[in-house]
Amino acid sequence: MSGALKDAVLSFSASPDRLQTVRTRASPQWSVILYTVIATAVLFSYSFLFNPFTRDLVLNVDQTVPVNAQRILQQCAFLKIVPGPGAAFHTREVSDRFEFGTKPTLIKNATIWTGLSNGTEILTGDVFFKNGIVNRLGKLPKHLLDREDDLVIVEANGAWVTPGLVDLHTHLGILSAPVLGGTFDLTSPHGPIVPWFRSIDAFNTHDDSFEHAIAGGVTTAQILPGSGNAIGGQAFMVKLRPTAKKTPTSMLLEPPVSLWDSGVDFDGHLPWRHLKQACGENVNAYGTRMDTMWWYRSAYDGARKIKEAQDDYCIKAEAGLWNQLQGQPYPENLQWEALVDVLRGRVKISTHCYEAIDLDALVRLTNEFQFPIASIHHASEAYLVPETLKKAFGGPPAIALFANHNRFKREAYRGSEFAPRILADNGIPVIMKSDHPVLDSRHVLYEAQQAHYYGLQPHLALTSVTSTPAEAAGLSHRIGSLQEGADADIVIWDSHPLQLGATPRQVWIDGIPQLNASNNQEHVLVGSQKTNEGSQEMPRVPSWDSERLKAIQYDGLPPLEPERIVNGPVILTNVAEVWERSDSGVKQRWSTQPGRELGTVVLADGKIVCVGGYQKCVQAEKAGLVVDIHGGSVGPGLISAGSTLGIEEMELEASTGPGPSFNPYLQGIPAVLEDTGGLVRTVDSLKFATRDALIAHRSGVTYGVSTLRSSTFTLETTFRTGASHSLESNAVIRDITALHVHIERPIPYSAAAFPPISISTQITGLRRLLLNSNYHNTETGYWFDKAAEGAIPLIISVNNADIMATLLRLKADVEEQRGTRLNMIFNSAIEAHLLAKEIAEANAGVIMTARQVPLSWDSRRIIARPPLTNTTAIATLVEHGVTVGLGVIEATEAASIRFDAAWAALEADGRLTKAQTYELVTTNLEKMFGIADWIKQDDALVIYDGGDIFSLESKVIGIASPSKGNVEFF
Repeated sequence: MSGALKDAVLSFSASPDRLQTVRTRASPQWSVILYTVIATAVLFSYSFLFNPFTRDLVLNVDQTVPVNAQRILQQCAFLKIVPGPGAAFHTREVSDRFEFGTKPTLIKNATIWTGLSNGTEILTGDVFFKNGIVNRLGKLPKHLLDREDDLVIVEANGAWVTPGLVDLHTHLGILSAPVLGGTFDLTSPHGPIVPWFRSIDAFNTHDDSFEHAIAGGVTTAQILPGSGNAIGGQAFMVKLRPTAKKTPTSMLLEPPVSLWDSGVDFDGHLPWRHLKQACGENVNAYGTRMDTMWWYRSAYDGARKIKEAQDDYCIKAEAGLWNQLQGQPYPENLQWEALVDVLRGRVKISTHCYEAIDLDALVRLTNEFQFPIASIHHASEAYLVPETLKKAFGGPPAIALFANHNRFKREAYRGSEFAPRILADNGIPVIMKSDHPVLDSRHVLYEAQQAHYYGLQPHLALTSVTSTPAEAAGLSHRIGSLQEGADADIVIWDSHPLQLGATPRQVWIDGIPQLNASNNQEHVLVGSQKTNEGSQEMPRVPSWDSERLKAIQYDGLPPLEPERIVNGPVILTNVAEVWERSDSGVKQRWSTQPGRELGTVVLADGKIVCVGGYQKCVQAEKAGLVVDIHGGSVGPGLISAGSTLGIEEMELEASTGPGPSFNPYLQGIPAVLEDTGGLVRTVDSLKFATRDALIAHRSGVTYGVSTLRSSTFTLETTFRTGASHSLESNAVIRDITALHVHIERPIPYSAAAFPPISISTQITGLRRLLLNSNYHNTETGYWFDKAAEGAIPLIISVNNADIMATLLRLKADVEEQRGTRLNMIFNSAIEAHLLAKEIAEANAGVIMTARQVPLSWDSRRIIARPPLTNTTAIATLVEHGVTVGLGVIEATEAASIRFDAAWAALEADGRLTKAQTYELVTTNLEKMFGIADWIKQDDALVIYDGGDIFSLESKVIGIASPSKGNVEFF
């Protein structure tokens, strides 16, 4: 401070008279301004000279430059780099993932859905890719390709071509198939906050699921740690193709520099990092929701302090004030550096979060510490709080959803099939994901198809598995869309990608074909292009406007009971076809002919009394409610088998289920039961009007054959899904339908539910119960005798073909010794195709899912289905004369079994007739369970509007019930 200025300030401060003199000479306004200017100058000068930071600058103090000064300055410069592609990326001619020997390829005459313009851009023409990069799109001049040696030409014939699919939520490689004890590397037991862990360190390149995911068109996946920790560790984006190096690292897409060193050396291109977080119930091993939020805040507060220390350090270093840094290392902490990068905006965070309570807390956290969330996963209640999501720091995150996998726990109870559309209408980006192996990553496109079925606009349905997850991952410059310069990750489909059963004919990753193909032009494509009517067109789906509004109005729990019950006559007009049960299966009773008018169906007391022309049927019943079903159909009610439908409200909420059962191999059965086997009846645990049951009913599934999955020995029951309680007429179709037994090796993470008992022990117990039971006066003895006599079916949950072979020998022994016919049915039975001939000869039945997954060791030998094989397990069994029914694993899946049946038929490629497809979910199950007579007495009929049972264009609008004498409309 200059002496004169200092004296002036002191004199103003010390002499009120002097100050008064100044005031009398100037106007009040100017005196205040003058005083303020002088005071500010004095204070600034004082702080400038007495601040050690600025003093050294002014006084030109000699600085002792440390030997690592250059590295420190590099570290400081690195802090300013923004993630994203470097300038050189857009001029690249060879992909960093290019493998030598990959030939350039031209796809000719394709219908190209690029993923650009919010998914609305569709081109007609060619796709040329070379060196792992898309070079040109559209009509290509011939001269551009003349100089290309070894060019592979693929004739698309108008087929749909899309970018490779991106599954943003998988555990591929860290929960790898087949699941074995040594491959369970999903979460950490070492506390709620573990940002220093990395999924790549547990990534198993031998996961059988990679091949299957590629067969579904998936080319890129995010490998997330599990959700048992609040901050569960760093995630990584991988390409799923096998590489020449055969290592996890070689599969990475844009690995972050932190994977290699401290991050100082970079080429101007800073890849995004990825982090997994979780909130809500999954973290409860470490406390409550309040604990979780405190852990978050504490962790990010610690990271913030490190960040601020780094910033202060770099200000001094870049100013050359090395003396002030003497003896102080650059502030960093290896454990927390990932969270520091979060606060610097360098990390794409995926957060597992379901309920509004947790979404709200997460949004508050982002604003408190000022970092964005890239995507929130599961997010069952996100559609109920879109305005809250918009308040997240940096803008609303994308929401990654299941299409209709809801209600399995409290957090998912309010989930809605209409959530994707509602979120999209509110401007929230929507992503469909698999959470593999919860759902198979191979079927992530099916999630998009279902989202479209329930109202998500078609362009957004396709972007939900391509460009939107790519954008959320910070990788839209190279994956998720087809544009010049993007990675050559491309899928050519046999039908429109939103059509049910759409299957890749080829998948290229980095320009390399993945599906059983060589670079021989004649063998690049597998399978054939679908030619059935409409297969290449976008499916027309029903309107769900009313249901969508009710989902919001009722806070996720809209009423599911019928909106109208008609006891009088009902006249259905514009009917395309009518199917009915018969003694031999399902047959078509009537259908319209090409060029002829649609027909009419008259229902009286819930029964069909007339089918045919309008004039004929109206004369038969002149009065009644008239309903136009717009080319729809009428057919028998469907059956759900194999799940706990109607037994529990939420699978993972013990208080809503039947309670634990006893395992007679491991523990004593309570004496009050007086039954060593501890056999229990499912009917005693029936729980009517669950949301899963009512939604299944509204979807045409009128009957459920359910079992207590946790019990070793169970008596299954058959019930009416739309019934309100067990005393209602025909609510229970058959109290005891079948005897259900589990004989299997447990996969590691299910060992708690099915403890490891040797296969020999399990089969020895079954043999004794069937042949030498000494418990005739017990439930176990009585019903095993009934099963041995063939009076009730014996359902055995089993997957391994060798175990099934042993069980078929046991069946023959029982039949020989007792002179009876044992009605044995294999449930799940993934390897049953290996014994198709023997199962047919033994007159045994099979209940299996439409899409088998090689998850466990006992289920790894599957028929992989198109495009990996030319046939399916279901088609193989049917061709050998085995009675096959479709089952489901979880109650939430029951509502979609008609689409499962449609998928089975499409993949069978003509090997299943429409009647046989119908029978998979109706009469085949009735025959196996021996309930045909009971079902026939009830004989519910389903009314589909807009199409047939197997079409995405149709919607269930009513159930006709002869036993009730009415028609329910939804």
